[in-house]
Amino acid sequence: MPTDENADNEAQQNAGPPYQTAKGVHDILPKDHDYYTFIKKVVRHRCRQAGFRRISTPVFEYTDVFRRSIGDTSDIVSKEMYTFEDRKGRSLTLRPEGTAGVVRSYIQNGMNSWPQPVELYYIENFFRYDRPQKGRYRQFWQFGFEVIGESDPALDAQVIYLSNKILDDLGIAQLFTLQLNSIGSSEDRQNFAQALKDFYFGKERSLCANCKQRLDKNPLRLLDCKEEDCRILAQIAPKMSDHLSEESKEYHEELKEYLGELGIEYHENPSLVRGLDYYTKTVFEFWDKTDGAQNAIGGGGRYDGLIELMGGQPTPACGFAAGIERIIANMKREKIRVPQKDDLHVFVAQLGKEAKKKCLPLIVDLRDNGIRTMGALGKGAIKTQLRLADKFKVPYTIIIGITEVRENAAIVRDMRVGTQKTVPFDKVVDEIIKRIGEENRDMYSPGEAIY
Repeated sequence: MPTDENADNEAQQNAGPPYQTAKGVHDILPKDHDYYTFIKKVVRHRCRQAGFRRISTPVFEYTDVFRRSIGDTSDIVSKEMYTFEDRKGRSLTLRPEGTAGVVRSYIQNGMNSWPQPVELYYIENFFRYDRPQKGRYRQFWQFGFEVIGESDPALDAQVIYLSNKILDDLGIAQLFTLQLNSIGSSEDRQNFAQALKDFYFGKERSLCANCKQRLDKNPLRLLDCKEEDCRILAQIAPKMSDHLSEESKEYHEELKEYLGELGIEYHENPSLVRGLDYYTKTVFEFWDKTDGAQNAIGGGGRYDGLIELMGGQPTPACGFAAGIERIIANMKREKIRVPQKDDLHVFVAQLGKEAKKKCLPLIVDLRDNGIRTMGALGKGAIKTQLRLADKFKVPYTIIIGITEVRENAAIVRDMRVGTQKTVPFDKVVDEIIKRIGEENRDMYSPGEAIY
């Protein structure tokens, strides 16, 4: 008798094509890769300008890395992690966020001996078993950066400025407001958590199921709930600002002064707490001006206790991360076009085996000179190949037939205006370079990274 799982699989196969992506993941098709490529270039450029160096951590870590850093009471650890055992029974988890792995690497690789602060950035994919919706997937991409080894509100201001600058470069900064808050030191948080428990005592019936669990384990998360009844209570609940130490208040006021000097506008949001347990003092998010927190594009803050919590020496740090899929969705919403460097420059058409033999080294020569080239395909007639060149929307086609082989020449055809010119074979590459121009070629020096 078939199991329920087998029945579900059979029903899914009968409903459509036999092989499809799993729920919550998607293919990144060539047109969307143009956005990913552009975003990565902007992030790399701005991070390098600010002295950051790139880091990549493994796609999975020991599960305790995330339990210890993010916190057992967080939604990520309790509900959203992809966790499995290896052949020796060790618990491993696909990374759900970036900071924990970077901190683990900082400790493991002795980065405390490097010049401080250590500035690192990453562009990686992550995994969460979350409810799929617009801009939110179970496999997704984020970029982020971390500043480890120094506590200074001026650094927090620079992290916020860099975050906003990247969004501005991408053409979407005007869609978002910077939400800012301080959740104080760990002692401040403990005092505030007790005040929240006292406030919510006797009001449990008005809380959603998730918040009833959070009340005992992580009461600060009650302020972050999106359910209407919970939001109403959060508005009248005690404020973190009333439970900050003098040192935390001074730190936050100084940060706001620096943001003013940088011309960064912000909205003070006393309910902003962020969803991860490791934050202290500064927390911030970029909220959609229309949808609010429902379409937050990224956020970050300070996590001064995390490295010590994970076994390192007490080390202050702060950082930021943003979701690339959400950024792309907003760029498309604003009809922002990104540079496309995958369009072909030249199609090489040929007729006959001897012509194809001459075409192959020509294609290699064109590509080596930075000219995106396709051709010498199949045995179709010249007209058929020209129609194919039209479909690829190439500006130029090089045609080599029996006559051109005999005369050691080639025809260069301008596909946009329909004119053509016969060129000596050894001058074809120079002719194409002249027509396309240096600025449109993909040139790089030997040994230089080409990605």
